[in-house]
Amino acid sequence: MTEYSQPAQVAIVGAGNIADGCHMPAVQAQSGEAAVTAVVDVDLRRAEAFAARWGIPAAYDSLDHMLREQHPDLVIVCTPPIAHGEAITACLDAGASVWCEKPPTLSVAEYDAVAAHEREGGPYVSYVFQHRFGSAARALREHIRTGSLGTPLVGVCHTLWYRDDAYFEVPWRGKWETEGGGPTMGHGIHQMDLMLSLMGEWTEVRAAMGTLARDVETEDVSMAMVRFASGAMVSVVNSLLSPRETSYLRLDFPEATVELSHLYGYDNSHWTWTPAPHRVGATAVELGAPLDDEASSHAAQLRVLLRSLRAGERPEASGDDGRRALAFIAALYESARTGRPVTPDMITPASPIYHSMSGRPHTARDNAAKEKTGV
Repeated sequence: MTEYSQPAQVAIVGAGNIADGCHMPAVQAQSGEAAVTAVVDVDLRRAEAFAARWGIPAAYDSLDHMLREQHPDLVIVCTPPIAHGEAITACLDAGASVWCEKPPTLSVAEYDAVAAHEREGGPYVSYVFQHRFGSAARALREHIRTGSLGTPLVGVCHTLWYRDDAYFEVPWRGKWETEGGGPTMGHGIHQMDLMLSLMGEWTEVRAAMGTLARDVETEDVSMAMVRFASGAMVSVVNSLLSPRETSYLRLDFPEATVELSHLYGYDNSHWTWTPAPHRVGATAVELGAPLDDEASSHAAQLRVLLRSLRAGERPEASGDDGRRALAFIAALYESARTGRPVTPDMITPASPIYHSMSGRPHTARDNAAKEKTGV
């Protein structure tokens, strides 16, 4: 990164809706700590239109060309999932840190191959898991760490969304080779990452999935039961078939039930803190709800990311911390495919699910990732 007194120079790769609606506002919310100096898209006209709309000095249709000319501190990757790995690797090799949209990569193997291009002190690649960064999630994470609510016992983690047939007319959607999976991989990953960031290490998953209503090769619904090292058990559902959409997380502790009900983001008003019967009358604040109210958002995560990169420290949601959700999804798919419970030690290079979320034999793309990791 540049000197702390200078704004971070940021480039955006992929001039689509997520860059327009989330990432540009997130950069602009950094109080001058970051500035977008370039945008890249395979469609140069779209890149130029994006640049004109946001007042960005340079537009490119080549990532390599942009990296040679601009030397950005941070590149935000907003491409379809199939392009994540190649873009991340090119940026890291050019000395630029990366913040990449979900899902991180198409497989655990590709994640590990990409991570091999990081260097101690940076550049690093981190991933968009913004639900971790609201003040209520941070407060609850600390209460779980200290045990102030007791050990978590029972949980629910549901992503119940709706996507119609037209949504899947985009060529790369609904295919293992280009999207990496269905709602488990591309939608529920946010809520599941929040669950995992709160609950810690999981020890077993038992799952099922189906393609019930959409003309896709991936699943359109999945369900799982998860055990954690703490002993807690959590029910997980990911769906794109649910007309009343909600993202719902519930954790039951000896001292309270804590619930989050939202759709694509939350603030403190979306959380409910309910005391156990022996603590009837206790207020949310007395149970541990925070007084500060920072919403979950791309802006909140970017603020933390920039601080880490300026310090030469590995950011949250990178490395093993960013890998956790992807490995969990691989385990969920493996259990659904085989009908057997899956434990973390089973997600290894010896397993097909490590190389492809479908569990199918390696493609040329998977083999390239395998060669890079030396496994």
